[in-house]
Amino acid sequence: MAAPKKGRNASAQSRPGRSLALILIAIVGLTAGMFATGQTTPRLGIDLAGGTSITLRAVTEPGQESAINKTNMDTAVEIMNRRVNGLGVSETEVQTQGTKNIIVNIPKGTNAKEARAQVGTTAKLYFRPVLTTELSGAAATPSPSPSASASSSGGATDKATSSSSPSATPSATSTTQGRAVTDALKADATPSTSASASASPSPSSGSDAAMSKLQAQYAALNCVNEKARADAGKGAKPTDPTVACGKNSSDQWQKYILGPAEVDGTDVKEAKAVFNTQTGAGWTVTMDFTSDGRKKFGEITGKLAKNQPPQNQFAIVLDGDVVSDPSVSQALTGGSAEISGNFTQESSQSLANMLSYGALPLTFKEDSVTTVTAALGGEQLHAGLIAGAIGLALVVLYLVVYYRGLALVAVASLLVSAALTYVIMALLGPAIGFALNLPAVCGAIVAIGITADSFIVYFERVRDEIREGRTLRPAVERAWPRARRTILVSDFVSFLAAAVLFIVTVGKVQGFAFTLGLTTLLDVVVVFLFTKPLLTLLARSKFFGSGHSWSGLDPKRLGARPPLRRTRRPAHTAAGPVDPKEA
Repeated sequence: MAAPKKGRNASAQSRPGRSLALILIAIVGLTAGMFATGQTTPRLGIDLAGGTSITLRAVTEPGQESAINKTNMDTAVEIMNRRVNGLGVSETEVQTQGTKNIIVNIPKGTNAKEARAQVGTTAKLYFRPVLTTELSGAAATPSPSPSASASSSGGATDKATSSSSPSATPSATSTTQGRAVTDALKADATPSTSASASASPSPSSGSDAAMSKLQAQYAALNCVNEKARADAGKGAKPTDPTVACGKNSSDQWQKYILGPAEVDGTDVKEAKAVFNTQTGAGWTVTMDFTSDGRKKFGEITGKLAKNQPPQNQFAIVLDGDVVSDPSVSQALTGGSAEISGNFTQESSQSLANMLSYGALPLTFKEDSVTTVTAALGGEQLHAGLIAGAIGLALVVLYLVVYYRGLALVAVASLLVSAALTYVIMALLGPAIGFALNLPAVCGAIVAIGITADSFIVYFERVRDEIREGRTLRPAVERAWPRARRTILVSDFVSFLAAAVLFIVTVGKVQGFAFTLGLTTLLDVVVVFLFTKPLLTLLARSKFFGSGHSWSGLDPKRLGARPPLRRTRRPAHTAAGPVDPKEA
């Protein structure tokens, strides 16, 4: 039974070239993949490549002090992540800090302005009926009669198109304006169909004080003024009428009095930016409603279609601004709608992105915006690389002094490990959006010690076998099982620590944990497929096999015992003492 086992061991020991060929093929394949993707260097994080860091603070509205909680903060982070990912900014980091703050890191080379607008925008969307509207500011010109807006695109498509001109331009005199506002508020043109609106008084049943206040706001509203636009309708509930501002197709500011919200943003199932070549409308935003939203939208458009301009229009209000005011000529029951107007590709995609990914559950205020220059990141990276080079040089110096010729094996293994780490990090950039930040560089530096530790464990086991009196070739094979167990246990502990750190932390610390875990796994691969097979081949050479004084495996320098000898009994002797001369 012993002979076959010996044969198998000898066969395994005689083919270390297979393992070396396998890891060589892996390196070549990964390198080819790196060049095929065009990403020949690892992506750099914001602290190395530069970028913008934004701190957002959650603020409460009256009566909603308890809204700032962990659930809503986590939901806000998730929505912000989806928004910036919708822009193709996969390297952006969004994470909570404390109980009220969210940190957003936007790397250099992306549309930081657009991403900044996306992450902090509440995106509260409402569909409100238009009660009255006119041009606002210096561009306003009185008109003796209202002018109708564009009609709907027809029942076949069930899509409303945006008005391309002012819906109505009543006289600018205070007497006529006041009468128009009062009549609009008292008219029961758009009875509420939503549950929230029906639970509150309609405009016709509002108090005289509320009417007077809204009339005064509308008369004083100047949408050309930025502060006035921001304050327009501030604090108004969805169930209340309000004033608002928006731009028409001529890029002129227009002011509105709007009725209670009939449909809100949660009723939108999906929104897309589409370039409409059939009607020549250019970039538009198409919306598909949920089942409840479809019903609400069908009911309100059916009622609006019976009214005269401008009360046959509904305003699409996003964060208090009217982004479109399409008119309706018939009920739209198909469950979809199209917003058209002065959209560019960027603005239509931005609006569709915010509508698709929902409204933030909280309102956020920018506390600080910090720009990290690429020069500062380059200095940090340069310092990190110098620290890594110094650490590597010290490790190599120690190996050369203590292990002499064996240092060649260790250095070659470190180079193979470094090559694998580099190409895998470069490939992970486009694959999963991995970005190398400064903590990740620190993780790679720490991994040098972990990798060198594995080599030292194996070398010491081999040297222990030589001290027992064995020659190099059997010492290499006998030391491997014991060293292998120690290496696996040590790497498992390191990987477990990295995994726990990655799970329980956020942001840049995760970069450290990820790099540490990756290099720990690569350490196992390199030791098994490169270090051990290479030492097996070198053990067959004269320089190492004979125990040269500079090989690091000189039996005399290691204090080896006399060679081990086996005692054999003569085949014809069944028992009894053995003559030493026959041994």
